[in-house]
Amino acid sequence: MIVIQEWWGLVGHIKEVADRFAEAGFTALAPDFYHGKSTTEPDEAGSMLMALNIEDAAKVIHGAVEALLSHPATSSNKAGVVGFCMGGQLSMFAACIEPKIGASVNFYGIHPNVHPDFASLQCPMLGFFAEIDDLAPPEKVKAMDDELTALGKDHEFIVFQGAKHAFFNDGRPEVHDPEVSRQCWDGMVEFFRRTLG
Repeated sequence: MIVIQEWWGLVGHIKEVADRFAEAGFTALAPDFYHGKSTTEPDEAGSMLMALNIEDAAKVIHGAVEALLSHPATSSNKAGVVGFCMGGQLSMFAACIEPKIGASVNFYGIHPNVHPDFASLQCPMLGFFAEIDDLAPPEKVKAMDDELTALGKDHEFIVFQGAKHAFFNDGRPEVHDPEVSRQCWDGMVEFFRRTLG
């Protein structure tokens, strides 16, 4: 399982998600797309997000998949990928450029410079989104949903009414929604077990 960071960087919350996957029986890897940098300041996080080099990100994705699948603890021949905020968009991008990814989950993903080529998508995709979200608003979610449907791609997008952007991040009590997060975790684990074997 590849776990992709939010715009803050590879912070404790993302490491904890990787640990939760390990506890659930998955081999998990959280690559560092910012190469050691992280922040708690939204303005700095926004700058780091915009400075992300997409070609470099693609190299990180390919390297993470190879490292994960070659690890002796990995029993599957396909990797799953999940990302949050910026990482949600990168999880879709990853599934479109890396054929060894067998399933993708997007949590409220957004990045203005990352444009997944959905025509190249070869694996099922699950998306969790918030009704109250200026970064990944419902109309953008619907546009992606419509595009994937028109292409005949296996996907399901769920928008949680009343939820806010970053609702899964329990380190941000102002937006965290424990019940929605529990539903998403259970649904995601079931999705990955079903699709990755």
